[in-house]
Amino acid sequence: MSSFHAISQSFHHWQQDLQRVCGHFDAAPSEQAERFIGEIALQQRGALELAHIRTNAGRIARQACSSDHGEDRHCFLIVNRSGHAEVRQDNLSIQLAPGDMALMDSTRACEILPADTIDHVSFHLERAALCRHLAPRQRLFGKLELGSTSGRLLASLAGQIHADADDSCTQAEGSALQEALIALLLPTLRGGSIALADLAEGSHAALLRDQAQRLIGQLLQEPQLTPQYLAERLHISIRQLYRLFEDSGDSVCRYIQRLRLQRSAEDLGNPQLRHESITQIAFKWGFSDSAHFSRAFKKQLELSPKDYRVQRLALH
Repeated sequence: MSSFHAISQSFHHWQQDLQRVCGHFDAAPSEQAERFIGEIALQQRGALELAHIRTNAGRIARQACSSDHGEDRHCFLIVNRSGHAEVRQDNLSIQLAPGDMALMDSTRACEILPADTIDHVSFHLERAALCRHLAPRQRLFGKLELGSTSGRLLASLAGQIHADADDSCTQAEGSALQEALIALLLPTLRGGSIALADLAEGSHAALLRDQAQRLIGQLLQEPQLTPQYLAERLHISIRQLYRLFEDSGDSVCRYIQRLRLQRSAEDLGNPQLRHESITQIAFKWGFSDSAHFSRAFKKQLELSPKDYRVQRLALH
């Protein structure tokens, strides 16, 4: 499904777009604003749907819905990018400032009261998938605590998903992203009865380790790529970073070196890079000592870099 995008020319058109993207919401313009602002975009990441909404409307409300209308399928994971708003549901109220995140139940009446121009990204999470992990009568409404490791990873992952301009994400990838968001969301829900122990600890560690591995892949050519730098970027302690890899029988330093050697081997076997010296390739992938590179390369691939290159290029 391709992305739907509209910048409305009138309040009426924007409200129609809002209902098309997010379901049966009613809105009212602000009495204080001189000019109405209303923008909305729907993005698809495989099976995961997200809406980007920017508006200075005075009120956005939704009545309780029934399954007869098919509008109870999603819960809304809201990322408040800018602006301030009050969100009400079930006689509860939360205040959203820039950077805050919240969860809102799709089946319950709700009300969003912007204080100024708000910029929200709303992830449409499958209600059934979310409820599978909940305790009985767990409330699906509240502000999320983003100060923990889970909260920081949740905010980082949500930002990456929204910023990714690639619409070629498969259905399976979209489902995996949704599961990752849910796993990180549950421990951050204020007032919830779910503790981290109720989640699979291995699953949570696997998500964090996957985040670390992706970051290593992105920074592989950077000379400042060290365990300390990685831990700072992930907002975890260096001991926690070491433990993530040790639990899988590896080490973070071995993982970095192994990946650098793998990238170096790929370049050595690439005919289009035959003009680059072995030392140039080693330095490009973060090695600062050519002798150390040669020893490590031969230990992992059982050939010297020179012999490996001759052997691989002979195949082309």
